[in-house]
Amino acid sequence: MTRAYIALGSNLGVPEDHLSGALDAIDGLPDTTLEQTSRWYRTAPIGGPPDQPDFLNAVCQIDTRLAPYDLLHALQRIEQDFGRVRLERWGPRTLDLDIILYGDRIQNDPELTLPHPRAQERAFVLVPLADLDPTAAIQGKPVTDWFSKVADQAITPIIA
Repeated sequence: MTRAYIALGSNLGVPEDHLSGALDAIDGLPDTTLEQTSRWYRTAPIGGPPDQPDFLNAVCQIDTRLAPYDLLHALQRIEQDFGRVRLERWGPRTLDLDIILYGDRIQNDPELTLPHPRAQERAFVLVPLADLDPTAAIQGKPVTDWFSKVADQAITPIIA
């Protein structure tokens, strides 16, 4: 089994329902176990159109036997099941699922880059990932070491 971390985000429709449903769908993937989920956070969009709503974000930890591309394609199917349409980069979406870390795998190709190429630049990834494992490393540094780079990004925990 490989430990992987998946970032979840939604800012269209009912984001709470989309994240809950996505977590159920991830837990239902073959040869995959959902181990834990971070707190949920409200965050302002980064990039994209200026008038889009805030996002609801989280990170989940899974253990999986799925190969990286199989996991990526399964996550893309889940996004489609929740009505994801890719119209513009960083635009609003019903559901966004990104593989942040897949074990200690490092790769860079047009379809899948691991670790996620902008993870260390996004508070909505770093903070919930630190909830789960503050020692998880991105580019050889613990996630908490990147916090100073994202200190200007608003992120608010949601109290359930």
